[in-house]
Amino acid sequence: MRRLADAREEVETWRGVEIKTTELVELLELAESESDKEVAAEVASETEALASRFEDMELELALSGEYDRRNAIMAIHAGAGGTDSQDWAEMLLRMYLRWAEGRKFEAKVLDIMPGEEAGIKSATLEIRGRNAFGYLRGERGVHRLVRISPFDSSKSRHTSFALAEVLPEVESAAEVNIDPDDLRIDVFRAGGHGGQNVQKNSTAIRITHLPTGLVVSCQNERSQGRNKDSAMKVLEARLLERELARQAKERAELKGEHVSAEWGNQIRSYVLHPYKMVKDHRTGYETSDAEAVLDGELDELLRDYQKSTLGD
Repeated sequence: MRRLADAREEVETWRGVEIKTTELVELLELAESESDKEVAAEVASETEALASRFEDMELELALSGEYDRRNAIMAIHAGAGGTDSQDWAEMLLRMYLRWAEGRKFEAKVLDIMPGEEAGIKSATLEIRGRNAFGYLRGERGVHRLVRISPFDSSKSRHTSFALAEVLPEVESAAEVNIDPDDLRIDVFRAGGHGGQNVQKNSTAIRITHLPTGLVVSCQNERSQGRNKDSAMKVLEARLLERELARQAKERAELKGEHVSAEWGNQIRSYVLHPYKMVKDHRTGYETSDAEAVLDGELDELLRDYQKSTLGD
């Protein structure tokens, strides 16, 4: 039913654009015949907005993968570099939350581990919206930041790293087979900055999948049941991603191809000193408006990456 609703919405969107295009052409012809500069300017403005809408629709057409239309589970991990990398991981978390907000997507932090002095060691969030995984799947990898460290009294330049993981949400139990006997579930008190307990009751959940050794935890909800549901959602997504990676590796081995560790690749650099630039190393896309990108304006980067994968 959801796929049917998506298909109907897509058809209605294209028909709406077709109607709007026809109206603008007719209005422009009228403006030219009557030499009406005011109407012509209005048509130009609306045409620009329509062209922007076309770009968004072009990006959506690129999202044709099996899981692209699903919600996304995203995890961000600070790399080596101490407080600077933990602060960078928090900056990335804010960037993706702001992007989701701009898209009118629902973003929810499922689990977060604060850093000792500042920032975060890791965070897991769920982003719900049409094509959320498709938009974000190209974000998985290592993100590199170059800046003057706010935590260094000598004001020297530091390079920090953080890893982003993006997983498709599992939609049915048939996609992953989890035996309850394969799970070890531990409960503990939710912690805050500095390691102090912020709740008297043990509501936080840690689930270990014994056959694979995968461990997920959630502590942001106030009830143990909700934390368990969120943890299971993340575990299911990780198991699905693990199976997809196994299948991809088998296909590559049959073709005789070398398979690289995808999440180990540095995909993008964010330079704030001595100049400002964000560069995607896979596509070569660059922008000097680093502040806008860090404030969640990611669509140009996402669009350029998706275009580069159309021939894959």
